[in-house]
Amino acid sequence: MKKYVLLSGIAIFMTLSSGAQDLMDALRYSNIAVSGTARAGAMGNAFGALGGDFTSASINPAGLGLYRSSEFTVTPISMSTRVETSYYGTGREDSDYKFSLNNMSYVGTIPTFGKNEAGIVTVNLGAGYNRIKDFNSYSFIQGYNVNGSYMDYFSDRANRNIWSDYYEELAWKTDMLLYDENSDEYWSDLHDAGYGQSQRKTYSRNGSIDEYSFVASLNFNHKFYVGVSWGINDLYYRETSTLFENDEQNNIPYFNNFQFNSSLTTWGVGHNFKFGFIYKPINEVRLGVSLHTPTWYHLNDDFSTSMNSSITYPDGSESYEKTSPYNEYDYKLQTPMRANFSGAFVIGTKGLISADYELVNYGSAKLRNGGDGYDFHNENSDISEAYKTSGNLRVGGELVATSQFRLRGGFEYHGSPYESVAFGTDQKNADANMLVYSGGIGYYAGKFFADLTYRNSSITEYDAPYATPQMEIYPVPQMASFKTIKNDVLFTLGFRF
Repeated sequence: MKKYVLLSGIAIFMTLSSGAQDLMDALRYSNIAVSGTARAGAMGNAFGALGGDFTSASINPAGLGLYRSSEFTVTPISMSTRVETSYYGTGREDSDYKFSLNNMSYVGTIPTFGKNEAGIVTVNLGAGYNRIKDFNSYSFIQGYNVNGSYMDYFSDRANRNIWSDYYEELAWKTDMLLYDENSDEYWSDLHDAGYGQSQRKTYSRNGSIDEYSFVASLNFNHKFYVGVSWGINDLYYRETSTLFENDEQNNIPYFNNFQFNSSLTTWGVGHNFKFGFIYKPINEVRLGVSLHTPTWYHLNDDFSTSMNSSITYPDGSESYEKTSPYNEYDYKLQTPMRANFSGAFVIGTKGLISADYELVNYGSAKLRNGGDGYDFHNENSDISEAYKTSGNLRVGGELVATSQFRLRGGFEYHGSPYESVAFGTDQKNADANMLVYSGGIGYYAGKFFADLTYRNSSITEYDAPYATPQMEIYPVPQMASFKTIKNDVLFTLGFRF
């Protein structure tokens, strides 16, 4: 059951050790979703065979070969993220709003001046930026008359001779972790009294992964297009969480409340390569295939924890506070390879439909080269057992309403990366699939164009507020559900010349 809880959530890794890198880190930075211009976003980002949009640089770089002229685009985005939670029958919700830049790009078209448009017709070069992951959200869970405590995890570890300056030492110094010399056992007031306190945990996450792409693509006879891109990924992630337990009913002797705070910041740079081609067997049909190498990251973590408590003794009340040492660690991460298979059908001058299918083996992600020489053998074994090959489907269409206006719609299905069963137990997040619905409008006036898009995405995941103790004397923490709903508005301004 321990592994079930470990793999169940999106924040539990912070309770496992002093900022240790594990399978949750590998998933967080590997599980990305393509994003770029408003046009692509409206059509479900199904641009693996369509091309003619800089979003292709993050899907199939051959798509830049379909440009007939040079182009500059910029895409700001307004994001609204709401997280609805349920824990011990209590529902809560929190929201976050942000405005940022989702895309900026330039594509240059260089004609070869072939008289018969035979052989290489154009060489297209592009450089730009697409945001491929956004971490920003706020959420919290709250439960009453709880059967269990974070102190169970600390007591369990201490009784198994595991002691950390980031966990057990804080509980010891704040008088929350106690020791019985007669029984040679660590314990807490909450377990001894049978619990019944309230719990609240808040999460704050921010950051992103931004991909800067440099692309070259060749157009052969307007029939066959090949492309290659070099991506440089800038990663920044910060998470803070606060777990608060309070004896609201005054049922637990001595104990009033405690609060445990943790903070993790990860930053680094990675790079990858993408290769692809697009073939037009007839003018109306486009077929595309692309392969993405792993992204090789060099990452740095900063981690710290703190704890405070309030306890009423027979001779009066006391408050305690303790902060952990500062911990910094560097390591490498290799994300999975990706393969994209795409098709599109152009309906003359009336519109088009397009579909992409992406395969990703999340179990192939690898942690490497810890700053102290650690090889991550156990963590990589866990990754290969916990995660599976997942399929992501993107479909979209565009209707030419008038000579100046386009109407668009799209849908995306991002499959769960979790195996149904791992470490001998079911994984609740095996059905955590993300669905995205999108629609938009485009306006074209000569060399200027503008696109407006609305996107709605939702996913439900499960997590526990703290890791499960191994000893059976402690109850298993209840899982909380987190439904994340995102509403994004993208606006692209573009110029062709």
